[in-house]
Amino acid sequence: MSHRKVLEPSAGHPITIEPTKGRVQVRVKGELVADTTAAVALHEATLPAVQYIPLADVVQDRLTRTDTSTYCPFKGDASYYSVATAAGESVEDAIWTYEQPFPAVAAIAGRVAFYPNKADITVVPA
Repeated sequence: MSHRKVLEPSAGHPITIEPTKGRVQVRVKGELVADTTAAVALHEATLPAVQYIPLADVVQDRLTRTDTSTYCPFKGDASYYSVATAAGESVEDAIWTYEQPFPAVAAIAGRVAFYPNKADITVVPA
């Protein structure tokens, strides 16, 4: 077992999570694959906000878990899913999720995020 560094959010690398006001819709190749009013926005340092959507609000039968995994010292181990379209096209590793995130970001457990270069993520204000 490797000993990987675990980092806490700080003034130098702040992370905040707050409920997204409004509805978040995600399309892959033009098809609606997620629709929720229960997303949370994770703001990390100077990066663009990331919408984390409850897995239950994603079209389940379009998801295929992949072998890809990554590690973030602030959030933990991430798992990935590919998304298939109705036409059978697959978008590899379009989604990531932290199934057991570190305590500082526990609010993203059970939620998934989509890569903005692989999906169209729209926030419709309430």
